Amino acid sequence: MQKGVVMFGSFVVDLTTRQKGLPLPGQTIIGSSFQMGPGGKGSNQAVAAHRAGAEVTLITKIGKDAFSNVALDFYRKEGISAEHVLVAEEESTGIALIMVDEDGGQNEIVVVPAACMHIAPEDIEKSRSAIESAKILLVQMEINLDALCRIIEIAHQAGVFVILNPAPAARIPDAVLAMVDVVTPNETEAEALTGVAVRSEADARRAAAYFLDRGVKNVVITLGEMGAFATDGKKSETLSRIPVEAIDSTGAGDAFNGGFAAALAEGKDLFAALRFGNATGALSVTKHGTAPSMPRREEILAVYRENYGEWVEK
Repeated sequence: MQKGVVMFGSFVVDLTTRQKGLPLPGQTIIGSSFQMGPGGKGSNQAVAAHRAGAEVTLITKIGKDAFSNVALDFYRKEGISAEHVLVAEEESTGIALIMVDEDGGQNEIVVVPAACMHIAPEDIEKSRSAIESAKILLVQMEINLDALCRIIEIAHQAGVFVILNPAPAARIPDAVLAMVDVVTPNETEAEALTGVAVRSEADARRAAAYFLDRGVKNVVITLGEMGAFATDGKKSETLSRIPVEAIDSTGAGDAFNGGFAAALAEGKDLFAALRFGNATGALSVTKHGTAPSMPRREEILAVYRENYGEWVEK
């Protein structure tokens, strides 16, 4: 029986500074605060889906070091099982260096995935049963490409619905794209992968056509201030950004993807899931941090109802 969301992806420890502005090349500026906490696109999206109400199985890889405790302690408190967290013998736990502008909430990020870039064939085999029993597989690009391709192949062959968030953007073989049910780049990632500069809804349609032509079933492009766009190849919809007071945009895309996956796991269609993801992403930027900023289901539903009407539970 297929159930829930399986997230196979990255965990890193976020090392976050806040300061006025972002440094120019060669410039040193004084920060006002520093915070260490759980992060990584995969882990963030798993937390977002979990808080949004999905049954989540998290598969990631950490090292045998002090940073690994950040992951395990957080998952214990969050109520997410660490049963499928893999442990590397030699590689360290990944880290992300994040600088956040206090004035506008914009950020600059450098990620070192470390252990998550060393997903071995035996790691995948250990996780095969979890992948094959999923209703939704959610993956990103902060793991090694050969592992990513194999994970998607296993899920596709088992009839699992595959969501690929191609972040950070990297070339993906067309044969792998053809096994993806939904691809969810932001506008920058869409441009990097398709060559289409996404500045408008029309641009989003052209970028989406690139993925549809390669066999992807559905395309969702998050557009920052412009909102979000989705198409199944026949029907398309563009949502406006939900107006909120943004204080930290870090992790907004992860929140969107987690909420989107949770809604699909409930049996919602692409466009209801798009709206649910949009509400989840909007809420996340009203708080500091990445995983800790992911909103709870009751918060998401309140924003959903305010902007889109009643959410019908299935």
